[in-house]
Amino acid sequence: MSGSNSMRSDPDGTQPIGGVPGIPAKVMELRPLTGISRRFGDLRVRPKLMVLHNSFFLILTCAVYFTVIHFVEVRMEQAKARELTLIYNSFSYLSPDNGEQELRPYDLKTGTADDFGLSDDARAWTIRYPGRIWQHQPTSEHIYKLIPGSNRYYRLTLPLSFYSGMVASVAVGAFAVLGIIYILAVLVLELVIMPRYVYQPLRLLLEADRATREGDREAEIIDESFIPGDEIGQILQSHNVTVRELRKHEDDLEHAKRTLEAQDRLVSLGMLSASVAHEMNTPLAVLHGSVEKLIETVDDPAAQARLARMVRVTQRLRRISESLLDFARQRRQEMGPVELRPAIEEAWHLVAIDEKAGAVQFVNDIQPGLSVTGNADRLNQVFVNLLRNALNAVPDCGGAIRVSSRSSHLDGGPAYSITVDDNGPGIPAEVLPEIFEAFVSTRLDSCGTGLGLTVAEGIVHQHGGTIAASNCKSGGARLEVCLPAAPVSGE
Repeated sequence: MSGSNSMRSDPDGTQPIGGVPGIPAKVMELRPLTGISRRFGDLRVRPKLMVLHNSFFLILTCAVYFTVIHFVEVRMEQAKARELTLIYNSFSYLSPDNGEQELRPYDLKTGTADDFGLSDDARAWTIRYPGRIWQHQPTSEHIYKLIPGSNRYYRLTLPLSFYSGMVASVAVGAFAVLGIIYILAVLVLELVIMPRYVYQPLRLLLEADRATREGDREAEIIDESFIPGDEIGQILQSHNVTVRELRKHEDDLEHAKRTLEAQDRLVSLGMLSASVAHEMNTPLAVLHGSVEKLIETVDDPAAQARLARMVRVTQRLRRISESLLDFARQRRQEMGPVELRPAIEEAWHLVAIDEKAGAVQFVNDIQPGLSVTGNADRLNQVFVNLLRNALNAVPDCGGAIRVSSRSSHLDGGPAYSITVDDNGPGIPAEVLPEIFEAFVSTRLDSCGTGLGLTVAEGIVHQHGGTIAASNCKSGGARLEVCLPAAPVSGE
């Protein structure tokens, strides 16, 4: 046999299936099925096991039967020999005055030769040897003796039929008992043991395998309570482990596929953003220059204020254009103190361009003088996204948005937590765990792309902060941003 077919121990050190401790590995080598072994191997498990255990029990029954019968025969022959010796001795000393009572159980009778039908040879022999025992043949049941000084005989019946009948009775009884035991053993095996410990595990394995092929995940894993601790149980456990690993790989592959699709969409969006930014820069530069020219030529204070506002808007648009370029390339961001209350006000002014904002109650509860470390434009983008989401969520009539702050800590350092609460319907429970993933949105119209919170999370993390989403107990959604506090002057 080649080395590839030898029995190998499992990696965990357990005995290989079918291996028996103490038996040489050569005996347990794997062998191909050919000839009769192939035809027997092609049988279904149940008829195969029926042939095996029926053959085993039949051989065992025959061995026990013939062993018991031989033992009984030997013992009976010994007992018969002892009893016959005692009978012969007692019969030899039998006389009308002694021993008749003891031999009555052996059907002791007296009578003439004619009464017993003795032959002439028997008569002549007994007359020649009076008092000696005569037996026609060694297997004859009757023995005779002539009573000395008379013409009368004793006849005694030997218990030969008793011993032969006893052996026959034991043979019949042993055959019946062993037959009953054989039938009961087969019934117990076929109705109790084999169905529970062999056929049931095999059926579970076949059903689980079929479920795996059909993709039925609920039925492809075998319940642990049905798995025994033998080699069949090892096969069932191996099936469960293999299926779990297979499904894990499939889930990982599906997740990687979805992530790749999302990344592809983000790459396309970045390229589109870069193109839009380049297209915006030129007209914005022209508009900005024209407004600055007007500022130099107009003296009306009201007009000057409107023109200054236009300059701020064009600057804001140019910064948005730069932010769009950030989708395509990394840009170095200048970090510094950013006062929170004005940043929130500026973000709301940009969001308030939406005509819906006029009917919404906005409350800025940020304490004056609180500053965080960051880039003003990037943080403004975060607050715009949060406020725009809140504005989209609140009802058209009676909508309310409140921004508040409190002191907090990040990595052991001081920080400020900014909370944006609204009185909208809140975030659905199935969306909440994935609210910051790309392209996840509760809105299916043009107002919701599913990227606002993803971008906001990325900016907050770049600033060393955290962002979390939850639902308020009183209703509505809550988005909380925690950012490192700006150092106090003089520190």
